[in-house]
Amino acid sequence: MEACAGSHHMARKLATFGHQVKLISPQFVRPFVKSNKNDFVDAEAICEAASRPTMRFVTPKTESQQTRSVLHRVRESMVRDRTRTISQMHGFLLEFGVSLPVGKTGVVRLPELLSYHSLPPPG
Repeated sequence: MEACAGSHHMARKLATFGHQVKLISPQFVRPFVKSNKNDFVDAEAICEAASRPTMRFVTPKTESQQTRSVLHRVRESMVRDRTRTISQMHGFLLEFGVSLPVGKTGVVRLPELLSYHSLPPPG
């Protein structure tokens, strides 16, 4: 199978029925796709890729490995969102002449800094 969102779960299920499951990374299947992408063409490309003697396969992840991976990705996303929001706040405040120290330390001190620099009322 091609390694995708649900493939590790499906691989574990199929392994309980006694099947030997091999996952192929999508980047190794892509060169074997011959025309427009659809299920039949994808299946043909996966079969072609799997028949190669030098093909490298992906080991199906255990549930704990998947859980750890999910936690890392969610945390990474939250850190990226926080950084983006802080940068946006720095930019917006700079439009009103309020300059904050670099990083999240300036945001922690934001109430104190805004007591010295008043922003115009909305509206």
